[in-house]
Parts: sequence; structure tokens; C-alpha cells
Amino acid sequence: MLTALLMAAGVGIDWVLGEPRKWHPLVGFGRFANAIERRLNRGAGRTGKGIAAWMIAVLPLTALAAWACAFGAEVNTMAGWAIHAVLLYFCIGLRSLRDHLLPIAQALRDGNLVQARELTSRIVSRDTRRSNEPELAKAAVESLLENGNDAVFGTLFWFAVAGGPGAVLFRLANTLDAMWGYRNERFNDFGWMAARTDDVLNWIPARLTALSYAILGDTRCAWACWQSQAASWGSPNAGPVMSAGAGALHVSLGGAAEYDGEIEERPLLGKGSPASAEDIGRAWSLVARTCILWLVVIAAAGFFIERISHA
Repeated sequence: MLTALLMAAGVGIDWVLGEPRKWHPLVGFGRFANAIERRLNRGAGRTGKGIAAWMIAVLPLTALAAWACAFGAEVNTMAGWAIHAVLLYFCIGLRSLRDHLLPIAQALRDGNLVQARELTSRIVSRDTRRSNEPELAKAAVESLLENGNDAVFGTLFWFAVAGGPGAVLFRLANTLDAMWGYRNERFNDFGWMAARTDDVLNWIPARLTALSYAILGDTRCAWACWQSQAASWGSPNAGPVMSAGAGALHVSLGGAAEYDGEIEERPLLGKGSPASAEDIGRAWSLVARTCILWLVVIAAAGFFIERISHA
């Protein structure tokens, strides 16, 4: 029950305050990681250097988070609990998903393609300068579904496993995967550790997220899409999440997208009509309801375990 209460507290702080406008810890971590990469990602032995870089970037900060929780608990039990909740707040991104994605839907409804393209370019790596409304809506829905797992549910899972330090470990590892986990000349070797670690840490959360999307949406379609489409997607974890989410919403995602001036044909996901502005709101609703479901399930599990232990 304590884990559920602290989790609800962290989510509640995020919902009320949103992401920090200044001095966001993850932004600072990104700059730190960039500095490490520029220094180490050169010459021979890049796989080994990438492993060392990952350890330098992640392990000391995770250890610091664990020390802060332990020290806070020694000073005052409530202080220790508060540190866990604050660490979750710094790691989770539920409110930021809403704040970044729903304005895209509004811009599309207003017929303001220029603004919609600009807003979408801030959250995806694809080129949006020539994107039309369905392409922008598709990009936004894909981002919501995938980042629902990366920024919310993976963080909640590891918080349930290991408290604030678990959330920090996952979020830092996930951030490094987003920065270094590319299959290109620059990062193919150096980013191996970042990509593989994120695959491992995200394996269970991604499948729980996909299951949750299926339960809360069109369950039959979500399950069918998950089973038939997930394996074709490049990421072993994004595949289940996005295929199940697209099926749950009964929309079509994937397909052509422009990256660095070239059209990339990605596997199709989901089933139904192409994504629209209204589907962005539906995708956000699915993510928000999934968060509520997780909080309720964890609280119920804590209550059940507590009752059993006192029986």
C-alpha cells in the first residue's frame, strides 16, 4: 500500500506541476550524456567505450538516488518517503505528454498546418515540413502510444520494483537509448549498451502496457494486431506497444515517414482509418486511463498482500 500511495503522490505532483520549466534533471542529464559521448565516441573500441560511457552516466546517479532515499529515511521516515515520490515526479512524463500532444490536435482542428508541423517537429525525429494532416496526426498518436510506455508505464513499473532509484535507473537508461541507440555509423557500436539495456529493462513494462491498452480499448483488434504486427516493427518493445495501441484505438499507423530527406517505409500497424486529430485525443485518453488502471491495480495488490500478511 505504501508503494501505491507514493506512486500516486508522484503522479499527482506531476499532474499538478508538470515538468520543471527550468533545471529539469533529465535535460541536465542529456547535456551530461552528450559531453561524455563527444569525448568517448571516437577511434577504435567503440563498443567498450559505449559500455563505459553508459556506466559513467547511469550508475553514479542511480547510486546517488538510492543514497538520498536511505539518508532521508534515517533523518525522518516521512522525508524518506517524500524523496521517493519526488524522484518519481522527476522521472515521469504523463502531464508533459498531454501538454505537448493535445495542442497538435487543436492546431489540426483549427486548420493551422504550419503550427501543427512546428509542434510535431518538437516531439518526433521525422521531417514534418511537408506533412499533411493525417501524417501529423499519425506521428502524434505514435508518439503518445510509445512514450506512454517509455515516459510513464516503464517508470511506474520500476518504481514499483525498486522505488525512486528504480525509476531513476529506468528513465536514465531509456534516455540514453533515445540519444545513443541508433543503428547508424555514429552509434551502431557506441550505442550497443544503451540499446540493449533499454530492451531488457523495458521488456516486461512494454508487454504490460500493450496488455493494458488492449484491455481498455478494442480488445479483440488490439490482440490480433499485437500478435500479427509486433514482430515486424524494428524495436522488440515498441512493436507490441504500438501495434496493440493502434488496434485498441482501431486506427492505422506506421507506413511511410520522412527522415533526413528520405522516405522510409515502415510496417503498418493497427487496423481501420488513418489517424486524425480526434484520434490524438483518444490516444491521450487511452494513456491516461491506463495510468489510472495501473494505480488501482497496484493499490489493490498492496491491499491484498497486506491482508494476507496479517491473516
